[in-house]
Amino acid sequence: MYDIPLFDLNYGTEEEEAVVETIRSNWISTGPKCEEFEKNFAEAIGAKYALSMSNCTDALHLACYCAGIKNNDEVICPSLTFAATVNAIRYMGAIPVFCDIVSIKDLTIDPKKIERLISPKTKAIIVMDYAGFPCQMDEIMLIAKKHSLMVIEDACHGPMSEYKGKCLGGIGDIGCFSFFSNKNISTGEGGMLTTNNDDIYNRGKLLRSHGMTTMSFQRATGHATDYDICEIGYNFRMDDIRASLGIVQLKKLRNDLIKRQDVRRWYINGLMNIDEVIIPFVNHTGFVSNYIMPLILKDSTKEKRDYVRNYLHENGIQTSIHYPAIHKFSAYQEFSRNLPITEYVVDNEITVPMYSSLSKANVDYICIKLYEAIRQFDTKN
Repeated sequence: MYDIPLFDLNYGTEEEEAVVETIRSNWISTGPKCEEFEKNFAEAIGAKYALSMSNCTDALHLACYCAGIKNNDEVICPSLTFAATVNAIRYMGAIPVFCDIVSIKDLTIDPKKIERLISPKTKAIIVMDYAGFPCQMDEIMLIAKKHSLMVIEDACHGPMSEYKGKCLGGIGDIGCFSFFSNKNISTGEGGMLTTNNDDIYNRGKLLRSHGMTTMSFQRATGHATDYDICEIGYNFRMDDIRASLGIVQLKKLRNDLIKRQDVRRWYINGLMNIDEVIIPFVNHTGFVSNYIMPLILKDSTKEKRDYVRNYLHENGIQTSIHYPAIHKFSAYQEFSRNLPITEYVVDNEITVPMYSSLSKANVDYICIKLYEAIRQFDTKN
């Protein structure tokens, strides 16, 4: 066990009570709590609709389906993301076209490079708001409009993150969120699909539950007695137990994110004099989720990055990397391309602890140990 873990749950008695209440209601599958969570989430991010999902991977899969992506279509996407972003493209038989990021200071997909990758086979663009920091959505939406492309936002890092006054997940055609155990909203497993499009919502709601025209809760409460299956769908439903956790977590979210802003500011102050460390998005002033705290080692190598990580681990500090490059995985070799900025970042990025209850003393300790690790490596080499 680490003295300072990478993540920490923001859980209390409220979550326990919410689960017990749901269990005692005798309705634990998709029902009133899911509907309440959907309504609250849509209102929180300013979207017209929200659909609770079993997880974000299924939300991305359903988003690709509702976007009309088909076999051999091309979808432009980042490689600096979790595998689910790209796996969803392959579920449809479509081809991921990997795009590089803006820079080592801005780890989001580059709009200028997006436009150069568009071909007659391009159907959609999937963006990922790294660490909760928004992509250049104005430019991306203009490109999409110019070429009649759908835009799917993988906003799993960014619940309530803002871009020019709008929340992420409500800017593109479809937004996808994750409520995995280490996310800003934690329900163990779970996700949300958001959209402002009536047709996407109605089709997504149908496909989420086997293509059935009514669900068990509607039939149990007397609103229907039978159902039709209009289209071959999936089982992508969330249950009411997880939704009850999500309702509580959503209520806590804004205060949690405000505290994370303080933690990020402590990091910036503690690292600003370490020339070998780059803090991505350091000058960003908008309200964001600060899901993770990524750092990039400057003029570095993978060997140095791994040495620094091991030093931090030996001193009780858990770290991670976000993420290995998707285009380097064995399963994606046939789609690989040259992405020099992404490749530098994946070899030299370190994710240090970030959560709202992290103390300033712990942040100071992390900064000191990071400096020590860099100096020790440089002295030996």
